[in-house]
Amino acid sequence: MKILVSGGAGFIASHVSGALLRAGHEVHILDDLSGGRRENIPEGAVFHELDIRSEKASACMLEQGFEAFVHHAAQMDVRKSVADPQFDAAVNVLGLLNLMEAGRRAGLKKVVFASTGGAIYGEPDYAPQDERHVTRPLSPYGVAKLCAEHYLDYYRSQYGIPFVALRYGNVYGPGQNPHGEAGVVAIFAERMLRGEQPVIYGDGLQTRDYVYVGDVVQANLSALAYDGSGTFNIGTAAETSVNDLFDILRERIAPDMERRHEAGRPGEQRRSVLAFDLARRELGWAPGTDIEHGLEETVKWFRKHLNY
Repeated sequence: MKILVSGGAGFIASHVSGALLRAGHEVHILDDLSGGRRENIPEGAVFHELDIRSEKASACMLEQGFEAFVHHAAQMDVRKSVADPQFDAAVNVLGLLNLMEAGRRAGLKKVVFASTGGAIYGEPDYAPQDERHVTRPLSPYGVAKLCAEHYLDYYRSQYGIPFVALRYGNVYGPGQNPHGEAGVVAIFAERMLRGEQPVIYGDGLQTRDYVYVGDVVQANLSALAYDGSGTFNIGTAAETSVNDLFDILRERIAPDMERRHEAGRPGEQRRSVLAFDLARRELGWAPGTDIEHGLEETVKWFRKHLNY
């Protein structure tokens, strides 16, 4: 297939793009490099340096006639979304609509959308949270992602464009940028390797569902092959606290390092853990990498690429 991957210079989507190329697809990457890095773009992909909100991006979608669209480009900083909800919506909602309007005119046949689990569900009424759990996003970022899912369902019902929305847990793994909008795994690993003290905000008992990037790639491939539409959690159904995450990384990098806690951040979610039964049943997907092995591979990558 001829596939457009938005945000393909970023952490997750660059891994997805590489897998699509290895599978024999023609891959085009659309990214404005505001968060992604040019060196992440895999060899063999056609690169379009464009903002998803722009007329040029819309024209690219129209002119190229992509069969499938894998959408990862996003404003992904929750705190920034709170500070500037209009900017968040401009990127995460209007950017999607800009490309979807061009795509439906150009005969687009399939969309895979990178959504979010924790930011959409909010604090769990039960755990692990499945796709039937009430959605109550507590940030403009979560609101925009849920809104985007509804727009994709509109394009499915109105124009017959099937979509798969993948509600990711906390994705981590080799290639994650430890700066900017980085996840806690990359931040902790880099600081420990530098001999610097990572900070745990609050008591460290807050939990997340950490899902390895290689497993997320497989979820994207399964979603592209799926004959239908739907929304699926992509997680592990396992909770890991920030304290446990610190301890696992400390064991591998800096055994003598003590935990350091600072005041918690207001509004931070306490728990997030995602059931993946529906993805296993419908997509044939299940996570294959546990947190211990995934962190081992991540640390190896950081040691090699950051010369530690």
